[in-house]
Amino acid sequence: MQYAYPLLAIFIWAGNTVITKMSAGSIFPAEIGFYRWLLAGILFTPFMLKPVITHWPAIRPNLGKIFILGVLGMAVYQSLAYFAATLTSATNMGIILSLMPLMSLVMAIVSLGQRLTAGALAGAVLSFAGVVVVISSGNLAALLEHGVNLGDAMMLIATLAYAIYSTLLKKWQLRLPPLVLLYLQVLVAVVVLFPLFIASPKIGPTLQNIPLVLYACLLASMIAPLAWMQAVVRLGPSRTTLFFNLLPLMTALIATAVLQEQLAMYHLVGGVLTLAGVIVSERWTTVLGRRARTA
Repeated sequence: MQYAYPLLAIFIWAGNTVITKMSAGSIFPAEIGFYRWLLAGILFTPFMLKPVITHWPAIRPNLGKIFILGVLGMAVYQSLAYFAATLTSATNMGIILSLMPLMSLVMAIVSLGQRLTAGALAGAVLSFAGVVVVISSGNLAALLEHGVNLGDAMMLIATLAYAIYSTLLKKWQLRLPPLVLLYLQVLVAVVVLFPLFIASPKIGPTLQNIPLVLYACLLASMIAPLAWMQAVVRLGPSRTTLFFNLLPLMTALIATAVLQEQLAMYHLVGGVLTLAGVIVSERWTTVLGRRARTA
């Protein structure tokens, strides 16, 4: 049952990656990034005002931490993805996100004192190799010569932001109900993204982009983050973020069906490597250095 939480979140976010790509040209990135959190805040408020007041003594000393979580997990992560969607494919975006386990693994070892297992290390390496294959389009020499394109670079930064978010969520262990914490982070996103929304050009709501905003709000902004936070609490940040390795496969399948994106051989190779990372990380649980410490 505990694995249902990250699987649900990943399935929704895989669909949202495709929605993000579909939004390019239909609505400006700063618009959809602001509208989704604003609508989520409006929908949450009637139900969450009383719980926020009730838990205010616990909220007040943690406002700074809540602000940081909201900026990283809600504002920076998804806003960068909307801008990246104008420059790269949904399939690339999904596969790049699978670097999350490698990033979170390093952070968990450094900041949480987590024991490093052979499977976690090998799985992270496989994930990294898969992402390199994708962002280089199967041509490492071209990647070394020309570097990473801007859209893929934005997704790399977005992935790093969410890896930090997941690690801090576990490290700080804020004693707040998940819905209260999610609601407060949504409010942070609304405040932080408002200046960018004001300064950005606007298309406004249309029949074409309203369904995209609704998906991003109801599923990706409300249900998926709550499921993900539950997964982090139950499984820990590193084990939870391993499920991001399933994102490339889900995203590629949805993108192929909905967007008619063409899967190249490098997508398949990269996807297989990242999926292999999940399996290895889950199955190979030998703690590195155990013999040395017990000798």
